[in-house]
Amino acid sequence: MNNILSILIFLPLLLSIPILFFRKESETLIKSYAFIVSLIPLSIAAYLFFAFNPANPEYQFVEKFQWISISNTFYFLGIDGISMLLILMSAFIFPLSILASWTSIKKNIKQFYFLILLLDAGLIGVFSSLDLILFYIFWEFILIPMYFMIGFWGAEDRIYASVKFFLYTMFGSLLMLIGIIWLGFQCQPLLGQFTTDLTLLTRASYALDLNIQIYLFILFTLSFLIKVPLFPFHTWLPDAHVQAPTAGSVILAAVLLKMGTYGLLRFSLPLFPSAFVELTPYIATLAVIGIVYGALLSIVQKDIKKLVAYSSVSHLGFIVLGTFALTDVALQGSIIQMINHGLSTGALFMIVGVLYERRHTKKIADFGGIMKVMPVFSVIFMIVLFSSVGLPGLNGFVGEFLILLGSFYSSNLGTNAYSIVSTTAVILAAVYLLWMFQRVMLGPIEKEENKNLPDLTKRELFSFLPIIVFIVWIGVHPNTFLSKTETSVKKIIENFNASQKNFGKGNPEFKDLTNNK
Repeated sequence: MNNILSILIFLPLLLSIPILFFRKESETLIKSYAFIVSLIPLSIAAYLFFAFNPANPEYQFVEKFQWISISNTFYFLGIDGISMLLILMSAFIFPLSILASWTSIKKNIKQFYFLILLLDAGLIGVFSSLDLILFYIFWEFILIPMYFMIGFWGAEDRIYASVKFFLYTMFGSLLMLIGIIWLGFQCQPLLGQFTTDLTLLTRASYALDLNIQIYLFILFTLSFLIKVPLFPFHTWLPDAHVQAPTAGSVILAAVLLKMGTYGLLRFSLPLFPSAFVELTPYIATLAVIGIVYGALLSIVQKDIKKLVAYSSVSHLGFIVLGTFALTDVALQGSIIQMINHGLSTGALFMIVGVLYERRHTKKIADFGGIMKVMPVFSVIFMIVLFSSVGLPGLNGFVGEFLILLGSFYSSNLGTNAYSIVSTTAVILAAVYLLWMFQRVMLGPIEKEENKNLPDLTKRELFSFLPIIVFIVWIGVHPNTFLSKTETSVKKIIENFNASQKNFGKGNPEFKDLTNNK
């Protein structure tokens, strides 16, 4: 199918429009329609997963035609193993988010589910775009529905949180836009034309003067680090998570934050390899600070949702560290950890949503002894918690192990200190998550409101079970997913090594990444 990526992006976008014309009283119909529409990209993404050829290092399912001739901008889509897994993750999480928000959204229901479907389409566009302007359009497009989702359906401080999210992200986006235009002009003499085609720019940008590379790298990478977010650009995240509705928090944690880590791999590394090496010590240091800082702040939180939010800062720091370690093992670890974090942390926010729907509080002190009245929920909670801790046999262990292993012998990091310090956060994660579980689930039931809480409904259980399956699957047989990205990671390393070998020697001799074999 020649246009499968376009179908994947635009079909849910088009099918989201009828939802606006449903009668607002038809709540069940609206939710059911949104859920069914969200299954379409999931089905297509599943097809891509099985049709994808992991032995082929080139971009696959490519669609390319000139879009804006004056700027040589292309409608250019294609995926490798990295983007394929993230597309699958994105398509997987949206139906579950709809199920998780089934009874929690009380107002403007059709507008809410319309925005969810817009996010679904936009995120797939981000992960499949191979033209910088096209990528930027999808990147900016995502900002709008998430802003409204937090601002209209969030908690009491939702306006502050949504504006803060918007300003941080918009600032980063403007930096990226400046970088895209500047990069195009800098590469014009080398390519003989201005273009925003990623594959063409990658052929030339490595030959730019180191100082120019550094300036451009900063413009792009700051935008990505704000989105991750990496310390000290993280302050918007706890506010956004705490105020967002459950579905918003799940989508934000599981997929939106991965836009930043994906951007580092897809753009910062291949476009500016020399600057990547030059600035690694600074960003790796920030990553390690974020890993430990996020873990320490999680320990002192009294709000469950804020605890999970700060744990994200810590876990995402691991992904950034693995990316800048620049070994095949660490890069593989970072990619699988993007998926793991999406599953585990997304599920944790769903768990918080279940508790909030029943008690209308997120304070840890308001719970206790919940295991006695919600045994099925307790089992789900325990599995998700141990996956986030990194228990061997579950998904979280695989990513953290590969990142720490690959970082330990990384010549780009230059020292084992990053790995050693980061290991302390693994211990701290066990401390704050087990402490939270003990306070919420164990002990006597001291509050009258907790004595008759209903266990998971069939709908809620169904929303958790697919996540549990993947948590165990990745933990027991990670090669199902690692094999999809192995060749893509090797290609990144090969191109990086070629760029360093030929730095300052004229046009590079990269393979044609646009072949659709």
